Amino acid sequence: MTDIFDSLTATAANDGVHVMLEELAQSLRERHRWHALFDLRLMQARIKLGLPPTGDIGTPNAATQEQLDQASLTACSEVGWPLLEAGEVTAAWMYLRATSAQNEVAKKLAELAASPPEDEETAMAQMQDIIQVALWENVDPALGIRLVIESQGTCNSITAFDQVITRLPGFQQQSAIAVLVRHLNEELCEALKNDLAQRDRTDKQKLSEALSITELLESAGGLHDDPSFHVDVSHLQSVLRFARISTDMEIIQLAWELAVYASRLPENVTYPGEPPFEKVGEASCLFFGALLGKNVDEALAFFRKAITPERIAAGETLPSDTLLFLLSRLGRSADAVHVALERPPQSNMPSMFQAAGMLPSLVELAIKGNKLDDVRHACRERGDEITFAATWLNT
Repeated sequence: MTDIFDSLTATAANDGVHVMLEELAQSLRERHRWHALFDLRLMQARIKLGLPPTGDIGTPNAATQEQLDQASLTACSEVGWPLLEAGEVTAAWMYLRATSAQNEVAKKLAELAASPPEDEETAMAQMQDIIQVALWENVDPALGIRLVIESQGTCNSITAFDQVITRLPGFQQQSAIAVLVRHLNEELCEALKNDLAQRDRTDKQKLSEALSITELLESAGGLHDDPSFHVDVSHLQSVLRFARISTDMEIIQLAWELAVYASRLPENVTYPGEPPFEKVGEASCLFFGALLGKNVDEALAFFRKAITPERIAAGETLPSDTLLFLLSRLGRSADAVHVALERPPQSNMPSMFQAAGMLPSLVELAIKGNKLDDVRHACRERGDEITFAATWLNT
């Protein structure tokens, strides 16, 4: 094989440096030297724009900088995709993060995860890289959470999601929450069914036909007097907390099933939650049940009672925001307006509903509930000119 340096020298002398650079690019591609190819493409872009091929270029004018940026993006795609195809996930993402190809990257990550390398050590390292990019780089948090569950277990997946949830956009929160809810529901169903199969008190016919947690519990008479539990209680309560912001009715149904199970657990094995979810099982049953149309008035009364003057004065927003979220989801906008007007002033720690962007604006609720005059009156009393003006802009 001709020495690459001799070949480049000959090409530069006979055909010029531009042809020589393209020859080098082709050679780098063939040898999979993607990082070097990226550097070469930037050098070519500089030459094309009349800039020094190496070293400091100072501060280019806006038009030149725009062309350099575009050349860089093109080079990122040229080298990033082959790296990802080869399973070099972290190196590929270093380039592809600059492009607008997040959905395509997520699809390829899922393909890589489904077909790991045969070598166990290599497969494990690649899996960690996929999790890093999918979850911690927000490319596909649902995929990342699923892979954490598969490779590290439920506990680590919950811890990871708790750390990442606040910086995810709403749609990514929803998809990742769905993974956790489905997983825990399946885990609990399997454990519960295996346990009940060994019990004499279980209706064997009902047990064989049961497909859900509630049906399994019904086959054993509810297990209300039974101290046993079939899933880590801290996992159960964490997933119920995450699921509150879900808008997917299938996930809400599964969360309600989990809540029904949680409500039968003895108090000495549960952990008190933040008001109004001190009794996580009971409150979660009412919350998810209301979203499914079950015991709506009872649920609204329960959460309305949790909004106390003391909690308002202390700046606790979760009780108000829970009721506000429920009322808005149930189409009771007029009632939601009154809750929103009584809501505590902004606290240092927004509720999960507010942080996830799940609460409609006061003006939006006022329009839907035909309560614009009430909101304008409140704005006058509070000296809130901005919201007052917004009520007129949206009529």
